[in-house]
Amino acid sequence: MNRAGDGIALKPGLVHVPGYLDGPGRDRLAAEVAAVLALSPPFTPRMPRTGKPFSVRMGGAGPVSWVSDERGYRYQPCHPVTAAPWPPIPPTALAAWDALAGYPAPPEACLINLYDPGTRMGLHQDRDEEDFDAPVLSLSLGAPALFRYGGLARSDPTRSVRLMPGDALVIGGPSRLIHHGIDRLYPDADLLSQAILPGLLPPGGRCNLTLRRVTRPGLKE
Repeated sequence: MNRAGDGIALKPGLVHVPGYLDGPGRDRLAAEVAAVLALSPPFTPRMPRTGKPFSVRMGGAGPVSWVSDERGYRYQPCHPVTAAPWPPIPPTALAAWDALAGYPAPPEACLINLYDPGTRMGLHQDRDEEDFDAPVLSLSLGAPALFRYGGLARSDPTRSVRLMPGDALVIGGPSRLIHHGIDRLYPDADLLSQAILPGLLPPGGRCNLTLRRVTRPGLKE
């Protein structure tokens, strides 16, 4: 496991930590994610107003998690299909937050994004939270992905970095509200001969966890 101090600053507040999780750490996190999704099955978010389905399937963990449908983007305490509470955040993800986030309060939401080969995520901002002082922490499993990041305006120039399985990414500080997205996966890498989440994600797919603090500490503890 890499230390937080081994991170590479891509721009102020945007820190890439290559290989944060080693092989056993990735296997442990994948098993924890599979246990979460066995209790709380993945769902397909839909765009507000149009109802167009996302290409990425999602799961969630924590006191709340993020959903999107015709009613809009929001955090809520229950699964949008089953209405059951979200399972607890995986311990390995919580440990990564403690090591990397540099924030005094725990995360309240863990989004689990499931990318089939060929899927992507367009440029967007993470701005549905009340607390922008807390970073968003990303953990990658499965296929490498090309992560694109820009600035506060959608028209700002962008750059890209390849995220490998086990990599962590901290999006905080001056970069907390930058536009970012996933342009493509690299599903043919030799290390991806096995599905990381059998029955949930095909070989060559990617699982990305993002941990977020939704409310300001002290308001809803």
